Amino acid sequence: MIRMGPHAGRSGPAKNDGIEGDMEEQEAVDLAADWADISQGLRKDLGHQLFSQWIRPIQVGSFCKDTGTLHLFLPTEFSANWVQDRFHDRLSLAWKIARSEVRNVKIGVHPGRRKLADLDFRGEDGFGHRAANDGALAGGRAMESIGDDGFTSSVGLDPSLTFAAFVTGTTNVLAKNAAERMAQAEKPQFSPLYLKAATGQGKTHLLHAIGHAYLQAHPRARIFYCSAERFMVEFVSALKSNEMIEFKARLRGFDLLLVDDIQFIIGKASAQEELLYTIDALLAEGKRLVFAADRAPQALDGVEPRLLSRLSMGLVADIQSADIELRRQILQSKLVRFAPLDVPSDVIEFLARTINRNVRELVGGLNKLIAYAQLTGQDVSLQLAEEQLTDILSANRRRITIDEIQRTVCQFYRIDRAEMSSKRRARAVVRPRQVAMYLAKVLTPRSYPEIGRKFGGRDHSTVIHAVRLIEDLRQRDSDMDGDVRSLLRQLES
Repeated sequence: MIRMGPHAGRSGPAKNDGIEGDMEEQEAVDLAADWADISQGLRKDLGHQLFSQWIRPIQVGSFCKDTGTLHLFLPTEFSANWVQDRFHDRLSLAWKIARSEVRNVKIGVHPGRRKLADLDFRGEDGFGHRAANDGALAGGRAMESIGDDGFTSSVGLDPSLTFAAFVTGTTNVLAKNAAERMAQAEKPQFSPLYLKAATGQGKTHLLHAIGHAYLQAHPRARIFYCSAERFMVEFVSALKSNEMIEFKARLRGFDLLLVDDIQFIIGKASAQEELLYTIDALLAEGKRLVFAADRAPQALDGVEPRLLSRLSMGLVADIQSADIELRRQILQSKLVRFAPLDVPSDVIEFLARTINRNVRELVGGLNKLIAYAQLTGQDVSLQLAEEQLTDILSANRRRITIDEIQRTVCQFYRIDRAEMSSKRRARAVVRPRQVAMYLAKVLTPRSYPEIGRKFGGRDHSTVIHAVRLIEDLRQRDSDMDGDVRSLLRQLES
């Protein structure tokens, strides 16, 4: 039986319109169901914070069966650009797996929504760097740079991610030096170079920097940068369109191959085999390869042994999490583009000390804070940072207890733990006790009265005095400041 709608009295075409409307409604329901499944997988892969901030706001738009194009919408131009840069490949692959008829995914702002004016972050995203325009192998054209001699090099590199813009510290110096060696004119002692680092610690930055430096040393070189996901998408596309010969020929024609997030090639047997043959072909011709991943080669489950041996046969350079000194340097380097905006030193210290999971979140927090201050006309302050960066701060804070602080301070100053609660007034005991009170206020959410109770039932005014005293001593006494910095590193590590 045909459902009668408000236009039932119309002729045949109107009935067809009703049927088409039902079909469109069903299509929307099916798309929503597919998106629910895809979202569930992305939530597990990305974690709660990234998913909530960038993926959850996505709305599924229309799907054109003729072109195979699916539209995804976000609420602002900034968020749409950010998701396009960071997650387009992953979203495209997920939709192609869920629906074979999806050939293209477009991300943008809904046409009916007013676009907000974007702040000038010099093209940078919410994590403080631009995402690369991945070059295509079979399905599109890579970014191209043409030299004076007319020679064309496929690049696909972000011009802002150079060695000059990379801030070096003790935790990343090995990877930085190895990357620079890989880019030099003379043949490197090792190839491939494998950069291993957790998310947001700078491995993608170094990949792009290698490409830029190598192109300067070899102006006629052909360089290709891609993510492992992009490699798989292009491989499948070439396979379906019977263009595998062209795919292989072009891939092996590059002088420098840069592959990011190699962990996402896990379990793709045919793509792994093609990558294996490509590595062998390029190495045999003396060409250079650089891979990056969030884990060591031996930890890549689902990768066949032959490929694992190729990935680890050169140099595996580990990038450790940025320590507080490096985080300070990174923040200071980013302040240049916001001049003459004043960002107080206590805000920089607070961000460097608190946002410690990765560099991308650190720079993203600074961007968000400054953007809010500019949009609302407020001054950047410690209070504003605490109010506006709640999500980032809570995600980064490791729960440090007052007991842990007292134990660490006593070990540092070599005094008995009982002195934290004793009534002794000797300087050798009082000063460590005051330092512990100061750290308890800085590193825990406890109130002054709560802290006082943990130090032998002392009054809250005693704690306030201790906090202010240590703050003042840090400004005037370099030894005291060094002690506090050392204790902070121990407690936050």
